[in-house]
Amino acid sequence: MVLSEEAPAGESCMVRNEWVCPEYVSSRAELITEDLLQHVWITVVSVVLGLVVALALALLVRRYPKLEDGVVGTTTAIYTVPSLALFALLLPFTGLSATTVIIGLVLYSLTILVRNILAGLDGVPADVVEAARGMGYGERRLLWTVELPLALPSVMAGLRVATVSTVALTTVGAIVSAGGLGNLLLTAVNTQFKPQVFTAAVLCVLLAFTFDLVLVGAQRLMTPWTRTRGA
Repeated sequence: MVLSEEAPAGESCMVRNEWVCPEYVSSRAELITEDLLQHVWITVVSVVLGLVVALALALLVRRYPKLEDGVVGTTTAIYTVPSLALFALLLPFTGLSATTVIIGLVLYSLTILVRNILAGLDGVPADVVEAARGMGYGERRLLWTVELPLALPSVMAGLRVATVSTVALTTVGAIVSAGGLGNLLLTAVNTQFKPQVFTAAVLCVLLAFTFDLVLVGAQRLMTPWTRTRGA
């Protein structure tokens, strides 16, 4: 039902269907919190799994360079599939669940993460690698203690983009009842309930900014040498 925009001035902002409505936030706090936590959970799980899969693929490409075109091409092709279509294709296998959304978001994140991990590893100075090998570093130790730390700026840049993108794409999961704040958006758009649309949209934006700030802080902690060099 569409709420009237011409309700008496003495009525509540919910009855007047105003965009900014503190009464809506206070009266639906439990529902908003539940959907917000679901949004955070889906985003975090999807990005973490995406990073793990992307790292595995990047290391596979490093070991077998001939696979690079296939891996990069496949992840890029997946990203071109509209999210609604991808979720629909997954439904016969995973059903109406958060699993459907998470799998789709993991696949989308690979395009950005695989490219950035490979770019970061390729950007490690060759003389640093040779020096480490001259000191007796094996391939595994070289990767985890030299190459990956030096590749972190590129990896974190990709992770920030992938995370913000995932926050946005999670809302599409509302079509399978697992869209976090997208659940609020979907029901509100159908009823043209402005306070709910505005609240959900603002929370999505704030969530994206929060994740980005957290990742920036994490990058600064993990790469202190970049701050020293910048100074």
